[in-house]
Amino acid sequence: MIFSRKGVDSAAGKCASALIDGRPISIPIPTREPSPTTYGMLSNPLATVARDLSKGNLSGDRMCHLDPDIDHSALAVRPEGWRGALGQVSSSLSHLRNQSVKAGDLFLFWGLYRPVESVDGCWRYVGPRQHAAFGWLMIDAVHDVVDDGSQLLATHPWLQDHPHVRPYWTASNAVYVATDSFELDGRLFPGSGVFTQAFRLTALDSPLPSRWSVPDWLDPTQGGVGMSYHAEPRWLGNGLLQTAARGQEFVADISDRMDARKWIADILEANI
Repeated sequence: MIFSRKGVDSAAGKCASALIDGRPISIPIPTREPSPTTYGMLSNPLATVARDLSKGNLSGDRMCHLDPDIDHSALAVRPEGWRGALGQVSSSLSHLRNQSVKAGDLFLFWGLYRPVESVDGCWRYVGPRQHAAFGWLMIDAVHDVVDDGSQLLATHPWLQDHPHVRPYWTASNAVYVATDSFELDGRLFPGSGVFTQAFRLTALDSPLPSRWSVPDWLDPTQGGVGMSYHAEPRWLGNGLLQTAARGQEFVADISDRMDARKWIADILEANI
């Protein structure tokens, strides 16, 4: 499985995504590249949350990078046959390829979040920052985009709103498409989606969002599998991990570990 960092943060967008009564609202990052989607095109509450929390910086005709595109309700109109999809390019894509990420692997998306409330019709932050998981995608297929995107759109026209099926990418570029559904730990789940309640990753007593509380199956100090970008000194013992500041895709090879599969399935079942 892949812990995939997505959404705005202090560098990209200069704000945090929102928790509305625990429900994650992932704000897509801004982009300078041509995009089919602007912040003003996003459905509410996403559009107003992005506008208010960024103090108007992420609003109107400013283009956004709606990726991963896993929330059907993020746009008012969707093409027939729409499915969740994630795009990746350049060094991050190379990392996924080097880690042999393929069909049958699972992305667990996470980002920087803060609780919010609405006061006089305007959203504002009311709590500390935390890292939290907000959605998932089980890979059905990986498609290299080798031209201007037209070849992939010819066979997958429902990807028309995805930013990675555009003609401006100069680096290596690929799109990971979700399955319709999948079985895990004897339970059936949709191929992709967003959580109704965020799953907190930051340790409860930590002032640092980047210090996570992790399960034994992941923690090498407890016999766990570890994950990419995280050498031994980052595993602090007692189920604590100081996560890397760089890197978008943290890959854990869970192989046939049933404890890992149950952990993932329990999170999905409790939060969708």
